[in-house]
Amino acid sequence: MEKFTISRDDTIYEAWPDIALTPTGRLVCVFSECSHHGNRSYTRIVTTHSDDRGRTWSGKSPVTEPLHKPSPDLPHWNCARVVSLSDSKLYVTVDTIAGGHEGNSDDGEQCVWLFVSSDDGLTWTGPLPTPVEGIVPDRLIEVKHGDSIGRWILAAHKIIDEVWEERAWLSDDCGATWSTPITIARDPELKLCEGSVFELPGGELCCLMRENSFQGLDAFKSVSRDGGLTWGTVTSFALPGCHRPVGGLLQSGRVLVTHRFLQGGAGWLGWWTQNLFAALTTVESCLADSRGGTSTRIMPLDYDRSPVADTGYSGWVQFPDGEIYVVNYIVDDAPKAQIRGYSIWESDFILEQTNGGDTK
Repeated sequence: MEKFTISRDDTIYEAWPDIALTPTGRLVCVFSECSHHGNRSYTRIVTTHSDDRGRTWSGKSPVTEPLHKPSPDLPHWNCARVVSLSDSKLYVTVDTIAGGHEGNSDDGEQCVWLFVSSDDGLTWTGPLPTPVEGIVPDRLIEVKHGDSIGRWILAAHKIIDEVWEERAWLSDDCGATWSTPITIARDPELKLCEGSVFELPGGELCCLMRENSFQGLDAFKSVSRDGGLTWGTVTSFALPGCHRPVGGLLQSGRVLVTHRFLQGGAGWLGWWTQNLFAALTTVESCLADSRGGTSTRIMPLDYDRSPVADTGYSGWVQFPDGEIYVVNYIVDDAPKAQIRGYSIWESDFILEQTNGGDTK
C-alpha cells in the first residue's frame, strides 16, 4: 500500500472526502473545509484533481461559496459526495444543515443540493435543489441493469418522530422529477444512517448503513430487488464498529467496503476514532438474509496517531487495470485534519497462491 497527501492546509480543517474517476482518467476529490469537526462557523466545499493516478494533486478550487455561520440557526455545508455518470458529467451531492448538531434532531434545515461539472471538475453549476430531506447524502446512483436502467437514486438519513430513518428518492428522467421518499430502513431500536447504496450484478441494490449508538455495533443492510421501489428486512452485516461504509462492486466480482472503525464503549468520549478499515466481501454476503450468511476479510488502511484523532470518512474508485484508490481524512501528524490517498490492490487483501495443487 502507498500513501499520498492529497491536501494539507494547516490553516483550515479538511475533512469528509470522496473521489470520482472521469472518462479521461482524471481523479477528482471533493471535500469540506470547516473551522473544526465540532465548529461549523465557516464551511466550504472544494475539489482538487490528479492526472497521474493520485500521485500528485492540484491546488484547491471551490465548488460552493463559503458559508459563515454566526448563529446555529443558520445553515452550513456538511458532507459532499461525487460521482461520474454515463453522461460523462460529474455530480456532487452535499447537504446543508441548520439547527441540531449534524442533524441529530428533527428541527432545522436539512437539504441536499446538486452541483454539476461538464469539464472534469474545473467549473461547477449549482447549487441545484433536490427534494431530498436529510443529511450525509450518498453518491448519486445510476442503475445499470434490469428494468430500471438509467434510474437515479439519491439517499440520505433523517430523524423522524425520534427514529433514525434512511430514505431514497428516485428519478427516471435524470433529475427533472423525483419520487416521494421511499424508506430503505427504519428500526426504533437502532440508529441507522449514512447509507451507501450500490448495485450488484443481478440488478439488486444493497444499502449498507452505519449504526450510530456509538456502541461498536455491526453495519446493517437492506436489499432492493425492484430498482429501489421497495426494500427488504434490515439485517446485521459482519462489519463490527462500522461507521460511514462506502460499498461497491470490484472488477473481480467481489465487493469492497471502506469504513471507519469505531470500537464503542466510553472511549469515544476522548479517543473516539483512530482507524480506517477496508473490507472485502461477496455478493452472496450482500444478499444474505442474516449475519450468519455474511463473510468479510478486513484490512487496516490507516491509523490516526493524534491525541485528538479524527478519521474514517472515505471514498474509492478502481482503475481499469485493477488498482484501487481510496481517499480519507485524518489528523495524525497535522495540527488540523488533512486529506490522504491510498493505492491498494485486491491482492493486498488475499494472496492467491497455489500450494500442493490447491489454490487458496
